Amino acid sequence: MNQTIGRRQFTSRLALGGLGIIPATALGRGRTAPSERINVGVIGLGSRGYNLLDEFLQNADAQVTAICDVDDFHYRDRVWGRGLAHGRTPGKQRVQAAYAKQKSATLAKGLGVYADYRELIAHKGLDAIVVATPDHWHAKCTLDALRAGKDVYCEKPVTHLFREGQLVYREVAKQDAVFQTGSQQRSMEKFQRAVELVINGHIGDIQRMEIGLPPGYPKAQGDSKNAPIPETLDYDMWCGPSDKLPYMRARHHRWWRGHRAYGGGVLMDWIGHHNDIAHWALGVDRSGPTKVEAIDWTFPKTDVYNSPRHYTIRCEYAGGVTSTISSKNPIGTKFICERGWVHASRSKLSASDGRLLSPKLILGQKRVFKPVSHTDNFLKCVRSRSACVCPAETGHRSITPGHLAYVSHALQRPLNWDAAREVVVDDDEADRLLNAVDYRKPWALA
Repeated sequence: MNQTIGRRQFTSRLALGGLGIIPATALGRGRTAPSERINVGVIGLGSRGYNLLDEFLQNADAQVTAICDVDDFHYRDRVWGRGLAHGRTPGKQRVQAAYAKQKSATLAKGLGVYADYRELIAHKGLDAIVVATPDHWHAKCTLDALRAGKDVYCEKPVTHLFREGQLVYREVAKQDAVFQTGSQQRSMEKFQRAVELVINGHIGDIQRMEIGLPPGYPKAQGDSKNAPIPETLDYDMWCGPSDKLPYMRARHHRWWRGHRAYGGGVLMDWIGHHNDIAHWALGVDRSGPTKVEAIDWTFPKTDVYNSPRHYTIRCEYAGGVTSTISSKNPIGTKFICERGWVHASRSKLSASDGRLLSPKLILGQKRVFKPVSHTDNFLKCVRSRSACVCPAETGHRSITPGHLAYVSHALQRPLNWDAAREVVVDDDEADRLLNAVDYRKPWALA
């Protein structure tokens, strides 16, 4: 068993902790009565923000009562006038049209429309906040919302910086808040079944995992010339706590994550999905690897972006399990075990033995929490005060190997990781770099 994790260890590690439910208490911090809709505010009205906005608009348990974006009107990365318009004004029209279609005009009455997220958080009667901003705003919006007594649904990666993630999950616990990380693959049947096949021992103990993520941007996406700031956009507010780099379309809507000032590249965009599933099955939702090393990183030949084009992260876990998180692996999460393998992606679930995919297969006693909708799970937990399927610490732990890999690459050495204490072992330089937070004034994390 030197190279594997035994089934008994699986049982004790899982404790169905990321899989189980916290007993329900009195309804949501005394705000919303069970017979009423949950009042939701959405911060960030780009493409992903619209996806979430639509889900909450269609849910009879929610009422969207406030929206916010620093840009009043834009077409994302598209040519002006083509495709779907985003921003505050189109967002307002979207809410009004949805409620008019439902013949519920009163639901759109009094909709708050804001350019500053702090004004949205102060909107009267809000119960929950949705954070769908670029990554560099996740922590600040979330922490301010939590401290104002709100529950939070925050997109992945849950935070841009490692230290921010720690503060978020600790603040969630302090406030006794409900928090959902937008790692929605936990609410998808293919991934749920893959995890259940593994934790019930159908292919033996895990030996290694291959996590495949898309490659980063090979070149500037869109126009990379410095350009005038659009009149509809408060660019200083968009940059917020991060560096105010010269404005260009290739580094703004959609493509911002290519630069480390605003995101962690495609690596950090996707690690919170497929590595999250790996951690789920391995039972380390509140733990993590023991060693992380960045290898074979290459970067695009442009100074527009500074995140890797191709990358591999080699991880070791207790019990001898290893993983590679790589742009060279097939997209998805693959578990290689003693007696076969199973691979899950959004498009397909495959296995070394087709019988594992049969609906007649008796999976076993260990079952994961199976919400049908990630947003619906959040709303139900706001009412019941139960833990969501992907709470704050889970989201933070799933992306920690990515944070560590950036440090490993910068210092050109592997890092030994004490997951219990969240400390780089015997490497003060690496630990300082991992925990660095340098907000642009006047913004502060506290």
